[in-house]
Amino acid sequence: MRLVIARCSVDYAGRLTAHLPSAPRLILVKADGSVSIHADDRAYKPLNWMSPPCTLKEGTGDDANVWTVVNKAGEKLIITMEEVLHDSSHELGTDPGLIKDGVEAHLQELLADRIDTLGEGYTLIRREYMTAIGPVDILCRDASGATVAVEIKRRGEIDGVEQLTRYLELLNRDPHLAPVRGVFAAQEIKPQARVLANDRGMDCVVLDYNAMRGIEDDKLRLF
Repeated sequence: MRLVIARCSVDYAGRLTAHLPSAPRLILVKADGSVSIHADDRAYKPLNWMSPPCTLKEGTGDDANVWTVVNKAGEKLIITMEEVLHDSSHELGTDPGLIKDGVEAHLQELLADRIDTLGEGYTLIRREYMTAIGPVDILCRDASGATVAVEIKRRGEIDGVEQLTRYLELLNRDPHLAPVRGVFAAQEIKPQARVLANDRGMDCVVLDYNAMRGIEDDKLRLF
């Protein structure tokens, strides 16, 4: 990962245009090719970003202070550096991934054992189906034989929907699995996460942990 703190302006040119005027900002360049621009607020959310796959080209000569990031759709993020305050690179290595807490792990186990609670005719392919960016909680097939990827959270928020989106993008590149649709499952799903999930064609499932622990009650609420 490369960390650059610089006074810069940023212009985005793609489906729409956006401009960030000159100010000190943090620029993150990750090994997956993504580039994100951060201010000293907003917690984790960047001001602007370019998701992978994309390429970063640093200017030369008269344009040495201009970085151009281009994604596969041809959209551009143009960063004009005025003053670089810090520039460092760090090798983070392979991340072991998120270790789920006991409730999430048990929900995954319960749902895998009783996969037909997602719908009649569902069959399990496997738990912890590995991808290049981490394991999908559950991979299964619905009654029609279509592949379904399930992401399980204790509390369903937007970052969980984004995580499932990344998994689906990768899984749908595999001709043996595609088309793959997503199910976002959690004990509680935030309204914003539900809207985003539905907008991306995902189903949302509210899991009742206590009910799932009881053999006699295998009902889920599907919205």
